Parts: sequence; C-alpha cells; structure tokens
Amino acid sequence: MIIVYVVVALLVLGAIAFFFTRKPEQLPASVEPKEKKPEDAKPAKKTSDRPEAKPEGKPEGKPDGKKEKKEPREDKADKPKKADAPKAEPAPTAAKPEAPEKKVAETKPEPAVARQEPPTPAAAEPAKPSEPPKPAHDTKKESVAALKKGLAETRGGFIARLAQLFGRKKEIDPGLLDEMQAVLITADLGPRATDRMLARLRERLDRHELADEDSVWKALADDARAILGPQAGPLALAKPGPTVILVVGVNGVGKTTTIGKLASRYRDEGKKVVLAAGDTFRAAAVVQLEFWGKRVGCPVVKGKERADPGSVIFDAIKTAKETGADVVLADTAGRLHTKSNLMEEIKKVARTAEKALERPVDHVLLVLDATTGQNAIQQAQIFKEAIPVTGIVLTKLDGTAKGGVVLGIVDEHGVPVRFVGIGERVEDLREFDPDTFVSALFEKPEQPAA
Repeated sequence: MIIVYVVVALLVLGAIAFFFTRKPEQLPASVEPKEKKPEDAKPAKKTSDRPEAKPEGKPEGKPDGKKEKKEPREDKADKPKKADAPKAEPAPTAAKPEAPEKKVAETKPEPAVARQEPPTPAAAEPAKPSEPPKPAHDTKKESVAALKKGLAETRGGFIARLAQLFGRKKEIDPGLLDEMQAVLITADLGPRATDRMLARLRERLDRHELADEDSVWKALADDARAILGPQAGPLALAKPGPTVILVVGVNGVGKTTTIGKLASRYRDEGKKVVLAAGDTFRAAAVVQLEFWGKRVGCPVVKGKERADPGSVIFDAIKTAKETGADVVLADTAGRLHTKSNLMEEIKKVARTAEKALERPVDHVLLVLDATTGQNAIQQAQIFKEAIPVTGIVLTKLDGTAKGGVVLGIVDEHGVPVRFVGIGERVEDLREFDPDTFVSALFEKPEQPAA
C-alpha cells in the first residue's frame, strides 16, 4: 500500500511539475493579447483601421525598442508621456492616409449637388413662348372649311350651276329667277322649299334689293337659314334614368355606323353607353355592332338570330338600369317604308321600349341617305306617321350633288336635322349647325380665275 501511495504522489508531483513547466509558455500568448487588446481599443478610437497594423508588430519585439528611441523625438514636438508616445505615433501616420479618404468621400457626395441641376429644365419654359407665334384659328371658319370640303359634290352641283347662271346674266330680272327655279328643284330642295325661296326673292327684286350677284347669294343664304331655323342643340339626356335613343331607318342608310359614331361621341364625353343589337334579322348588323362595341368600349346586348327585336331592346334597358348606364343606343331592323306590316312592327318595338323604361322613349332618330334625294323626303313622311320622330341624321352628304335635300326635309316635315355625315371617320358625324351649313353651302364660288 505504501508503494501505491508513493506512486500516486509521484504522479501528482509530476503533473504539477508539468503544469508549471508549460504555463510560462502559454502565459505570454494568453496575457499579451489581453494587454494589447485594450491598447488596440484605444487607438481604435482614434483610427478605425489601426487593429490591422498591430498584428505585424507582435512578432517584432525589438522594434518596440526602436519606437521607444523615437519617443523622445516626439516628446520634443508634442511633449506627451512616454507611454502615450508609441500610441500617438501610429495615430498621425494612420490619420494622414485616412484624411484624404474622408476628403474623397466628401467630394463624392458633391456630384449629388450636380444632380440638383436637372431642375434647370425650367429652361425648357422658353419653349412655351414659341407657342404664341402659332396663328389662332377661328373655330367657326374651321368648321365651315371642313363642312365645305364635305359638301364639295353639292357645291360642284347645283351651286356651281347657279354661279354659271349668274355669270351669264349681268342684270337680275324675273327671267333669271325662273331659270333659278329649275336649278333648285333638280337639287332636291323639293317644290315647297323652292317656291318659298323664289317667292322671297321676287319680293326683294320688287323692292330693288337685288342689285347684283352678291345680293342674290346673300338672299339665298338668308332664306335657307329661315327654313332651317335655329340650331336644335345637342340631344337632351334624361337625368333620372338611362336616356334611350331608338335609331330607325331603311336598310343601307348607315344606321349601325351612325350608332357606333354616336357611342364614340358619348364615351368621349364620359358617358356610360349600352348598345342594343335590335336588328336580329340581319346577322351582319349584329357583328358590325359588336365591332363598334369593342372599338368604343361599350357592352352590347344581343339575342338569338331571328329573336324578337323588342325583347333585345327590353333587356338592354334593364341592363342599363342595373349598371347605371347613361345612354342606350338601340338599333332596329331595316324595313321598307312602303311595307305597312313592317311599319307596324316598329311601332311594337317602340311600345316595348316604353314598357321597360316606364316612360316614353327619349329620342327617335331617323337615319336618311342624302343620296336618295326626294325618296329620303318620302321615307321621313312614312316613319313620322308610324312613330314620333324627334330628329334626323342625314348620312352620305359628302357623296351627293343634291345637298339641298336638307332644306326639303326640314321644310316638308318640320323635323330638325340633328347630325350630318360628311365622311367615313368618327369625327365626320357632326352636329348640324344651320348657320355653318348655310355658310359652307351658299358661299359664292371663286370663278373669276377662269
């Protein structure tokens, strides 16, 4: 047992000896970083990048002595403590490289000041003064010019013939008025409008008010304005519910195209529009109306082929009420005005629309083709007898030499012309302004150049 205790004691003593012999070697490694870390922390306050430079100084023990030699030199300049001198030495050397870096960093944000230059596009404002030099156009003159272009065929027709007639006769006499009568009738003014205008011309001639050609042109324009009356103005829209506009007419006059252009006009005014494909007997009409619906951005209510037109319009009005739409444009089947059974059917459509609306239809627009002349006046008479026509849309006015039909329709039936079509574009469907129309139609042609 004694031997065992002796062995254990020797082992303990050996372990203790081994521990003490290893400890002095570990102490420098463990203690030095502890002492240097706080020293490193102090310069870290002065210089952020200093800890990277000190690891190089660890293996160099003697250089520390060299630094101590340099300390007295620093004492002469700054006179700090010897302990602080070695710490101060790296600070200035490290601060010197860092200072330019800070200056560079300060110069970099300076371009941000340059970014403030973009506000100088205020210099673009001088471009605005360039706008005034543009000539200001008179809107009425532009309207007259555009309408005159659309009425080129008419002006080249009976207006040109009147100009030739005035050119042949230097004196204004009753014989000249008789020749004018034939020209006006061939222009489809109709016998009633022609007689009315000639009667007024004879009265002026008796009062010696028709001294020359210019006075005759002015008298014709004044009489035309008297027949057409004042401008009817835009279609009134119903405030409580949707405004229902029933569009009627024979096949081929341009009903569906007129509906599409009207829808575009109302959409541009910010109105919600619903289209009713009431022409169920012609598949092409439904397809055409759907095309306009997509183009303008309006929903189209349609039924099955050969469905009852009244039921389609009824559904369209109900849809407009549910969705809060402002306008319902209802297409109807084209029908010959000479067929009494077809005219009875359109009466039924109007009654169905009134039932859905719970009041009479707001507007019934009759679409007429200006190229049909006197036939258009007859159509207006038959449709007017079947349903209460509130306005007329005269299409294809740009394709006829008989634009005088406008005067004939208004004079015969007393129904205002609401719109005229003078081209294929959407904007070519224009609100009818009697004054502008007369100015464009009866302006004296420039013939003296010949």
